[in-house]
Amino acid sequence: MVSSKVSSNVSLATPSPPSSPAAANKKQSLWEEPPRHQNYLSKRQMESLVAICDTLLPSMDPPPRDSHDSGDVDGVATFYRTSASMAGITERVNEKEENPSWQAIGYCGPDPSLVDKSQPAISHHESPLKSTLLHLNSPPEIIAGKLHQAGFTSPTFTINSMLTLHCDAVIIGSGSGGSVAAGVLAAAGHKILVIEKGDYYSPSELSLLEGPTCSAMYEGGGFAATDDVSMFVVAGATVGGGSTINWSASIPTPQSVRREWCDERRLELFGSKAYDIALEAVCRRLGVQSRVNEEGFNSAVLRRGCEAAGYDVADVPCNAPPDHYCGWCQFGCKERKKKSALVTWLDDMASSGNGFILPGCRAVKVVKVSGKKRPVAAGVVVESSAGSQFTITSKVTIVACGALNTPRLLKRSGLRNRHIGKNLHLHPTVMAWGYFPESSGWPEKTKRSYEGGILTSMSRPNGSNNVILQTPALHPGIYAALVPWVSASDFRLRMRRFARTAHIFALVRDQGSGAVDYPGNLTHQLTEDDEKGLKEGLEAAVRVLEAAGAEEVGTQWVGGDKGKGREGVERVVNGVRKRRIGDVRTPMSSAHQMGSCRMGVTEKVGAVRPDGEAWEVEGLFVADTSIFPTALGVNPMVTVQAVAYCIAQNVDEVLRRKTVDSSGALYL
Repeated sequence: MVSSKVSSNVSLATPSPPSSPAAANKKQSLWEEPPRHQNYLSKRQMESLVAICDTLLPSMDPPPRDSHDSGDVDGVATFYRTSASMAGITERVNEKEENPSWQAIGYCGPDPSLVDKSQPAISHHESPLKSTLLHLNSPPEIIAGKLHQAGFTSPTFTINSMLTLHCDAVIIGSGSGGSVAAGVLAAAGHKILVIEKGDYYSPSELSLLEGPTCSAMYEGGGFAATDDVSMFVVAGATVGGGSTINWSASIPTPQSVRREWCDERRLELFGSKAYDIALEAVCRRLGVQSRVNEEGFNSAVLRRGCEAAGYDVADVPCNAPPDHYCGWCQFGCKERKKKSALVTWLDDMASSGNGFILPGCRAVKVVKVSGKKRPVAAGVVVESSAGSQFTITSKVTIVACGALNTPRLLKRSGLRNRHIGKNLHLHPTVMAWGYFPESSGWPEKTKRSYEGGILTSMSRPNGSNNVILQTPALHPGIYAALVPWVSASDFRLRMRRFARTAHIFALVRDQGSGAVDYPGNLTHQLTEDDEKGLKEGLEAAVRVLEAAGAEEVGTQWVGGDKGKGREGVERVVNGVRKRRIGDVRTPMSSAHQMGSCRMGVTEKVGAVRPDGEAWEVEGLFVADTSIFPTALGVNPMVTVQAVAYCIAQNVDEVLRRKTVDSSGALYL
């Protein structure tokens, strides 16, 4: 894993902290190299670092050309003969936004059909959402003018000149949950302000470059992990949240899960007609459908392998049209074909004229006032990227920061329910790979592992209800971080085979759970059944890859378990059965976080009421994956949007019962 981190620095980097308020207000361009970290190493320390990097990635002679080789011979030779220090360990891309290693590994960089480097703008795809962006570094008269024109109460200032904005509902977070609440409530005529710590990137600003995008649009710059680094955690941190950078999977809440949540957890919502209506409304707004004109490399391998191995295989519903042959959607959808929150619910809010988004702003705490029986939410204190604070008063406050960030905000706001930050579920995944040389004839030699719909097929091996097989989106940086380092020559060989290496992951609906106080503590513990499910799923993934025709198969565990032919495959499978999952030698990944402020019928079993309101504070609602009662077992976008849709109906009723005077004082 050490070498993969070094190699991944070529295309993945987190930005250095801003040096001034002016720098803090400047949005990072996705077309430019991220700012470099300031070097605090001494000359001697730097020499040691260079020596370590060159030990792992030295200059070496290229191997003899074999029958599997394709592409430019000079590019391959340069790839081998360039050491880490020769490449410049702080360099990421050249002046043309190209990595010199791409040619050798068969990577084209950003989707060439969408990116014209001489003219990056795609003006006819720009979103009306831009008109709703309210930048707090703008002059006060511009802010006041925009709000007044939209029918909002004019901003006010306190004695110490702190700005105060006024609205009907303030929503913290613009992802799948917050966006639905914003769209529904704005369409109902309520004045909405959406707080988002990330930035908004229009289609023309999307570079589809892996490094800058991860740095700017992902939680932790793409490098979040549990405290013991046994699981890497992927989450969105941009306007639209995870829906902006997810893989399009739009799977309705499984009936078995709905029955469990309704019957065992006594949450009647999930067995109700209202929830049926919500699912239908969400799927209709997202344009969910299951057809695809042409399946991508990984999904085609999964489908063919499952059919050959005797496993059931199903289409994955997607919020994209059948012609959406795109492997770059985890960097944003440049064509606006993927129906993320940006082009659905937030677009609805923009069209209503009743809402604004405040990007680059962080919620500090929820403001509360005294109520008859319990405190009442009256708004939120917000901090801009420049460090200045302001207040938003509201009749209702909706927290939708996601399962990682919602607990800490609630705790900062004085909530003490024991379930806040507990019961965190992560849908742990482990991955297998299979190499399909161009000479094998299938998939077609023109196919590449990073192209095509990311996730269009899936399987439940042996009819399992808790384990599924799906396919990931892997571009060179993430791939390099996953490849176990055995030797410098082996690592380069694996990178050269990147474009023809298919991946399948096993995902478990975890019974185990953890705790979160992000960005502080983040823990998770597998149960024996979880580990058993992951092993069985990984074994199935290996066999599916073999059945699909892979020349070589393996896992991404330390030691580089891999094998060819029947004997080699069985050796890999035996390794899977014997290894313990859950430490740095067998790392896992998570793209779904749930349950950290779960819904419950009483405050003894949950942090949030069945209607989405916090047990401790009136008028404070939570509408994100943190309120899931348990792990879901499938990709959560449709479920969280359906839940948020129902909660938005409840909030609408509350708002219609409340009035607010021009100063923002709250009356019940």
